[in-house]
Amino acid sequence: MNTDVLIIGAGAAGLMAARELAVKGKKVIVLEAQDRIGGRIHTIYENGKVIELGAEFVHGDLPVTLNLLKESGIKYHSASASMWRYDNGKFTTTEVFIDHWDEFIDKLNKLEQDTSIHDFIETEFPGDKYIELRESVRQFVSGYDTANPKNASSFALRKEWQSEDENAQHRIEGGYIKLLSYLATECEANGGQMKLNSAVKDIYWEPGKVSAIAVDGITYHAERAIIAIPLGVLQTDAVTKGTIVFHPLVKEQQDAIHQMGFGAVIKILIDFNEAFWENVQTDDGKSLRDMGYLFSQEEIPTWWSQFPERSTVFTGWVGGPDAWAKKDATDDELLAESLQSIANIFKKDIDELQSQIRSWHVINWTSRPFIQGSYAYDTVEAPFARKTLNTSVNDTVFFAGEYLYEGPAMGTVEAALTSGKNVAEKIR
Repeated sequence: MNTDVLIIGAGAAGLMAARELAVKGKKVIVLEAQDRIGGRIHTIYENGKVIELGAEFVHGDLPVTLNLLKESGIKYHSASASMWRYDNGKFTTTEVFIDHWDEFIDKLNKLEQDTSIHDFIETEFPGDKYIELRESVRQFVSGYDTANPKNASSFALRKEWQSEDENAQHRIEGGYIKLLSYLATECEANGGQMKLNSAVKDIYWEPGKVSAIAVDGITYHAERAIIAIPLGVLQTDAVTKGTIVFHPLVKEQQDAIHQMGFGAVIKILIDFNEAFWENVQTDDGKSLRDMGYLFSQEEIPTWWSQFPERSTVFTGWVGGPDAWAKKDATDDELLAESLQSIANIFKKDIDELQSQIRSWHVINWTSRPFIQGSYAYDTVEAPFARKTLNTSVNDTVFFAGEYLYEGPAMGTVEAALTSGKNVAEKIR
């Protein structure tokens, strides 16, 4: 089967590139290993609710994402909400959770030589005085960025924290998949083709010519190929399910791939019969009715509601090294840990919580063969590796994905869409 451009992967980056190229008149075939489009975007509909098993938020007023939503006529609404912490048996809400945070940011801004955030806090903030600060930074980097603090770049985190607008959080009405479906429809309307259940195992290439062999034995031929699969899959060894082998090897690019960071995450969504957290009163008489996000020291530490929408869905999240340590746990084990965490926070009986469950989902992204993790984070070496991967291999093999994004919204759908758009502009 022949085409102008082969795109491997129907996630946000792959579909954005496919739409852009198809609109320009290129013949495009998208090969997707799974039985659905979307990659790490996976929306389902259950009990009359939108359930986001993957990406859920638009983290900021992000230009590519918001322009696409406007173009497509897809509505979105604010997901900004109050943040709470449960610690030492008490609920508290405050704009700044971390003692010595201003001092930490001041020293981070003065840092001249990049190093891991772990080494930075151990060197600059030693001793008992800063125990809470060090632990809070590690938890934030692990939870929000799903990164290993021992590998995560201090410079990249500084850039992220300086650029964030925490008040600008949005959810897409009807779910993120609506945006991806729009891109796929646009691609197909301009002659592009989508091939699901078409995992690629080998790519043979030479300048101006690419052949991709799928696991079902079908071979696809093109002048160029865009590799738009998750970084975690690219980092796996040749015997792991989902791995693509290049013939000949693209050694410089493969070395660069292994210099970049890819996080780990587990997401747990539980739909209860009632939103019991809305009825909680704190010791000082405040209500949790409008709580959006809840942070704790529990085994599953981070939780959020669907506020401002009134919903009975409660979402748990564990990222970074803690998620990696749980990657081989069963869904039942992870549900049990989730319920125990909720029980500890809200002083609930586990059997009672269990009886109140309408439905539940555990999404262990780190254990999924065609995903292998969460999203990218910068290591110290990542900026140099990204330059290599943003350069085509003989104008024939291109890479696209959120890990190749240069701006402050790294690890987001915005990053993936931007990368897909940029790589499409390189193909004439």
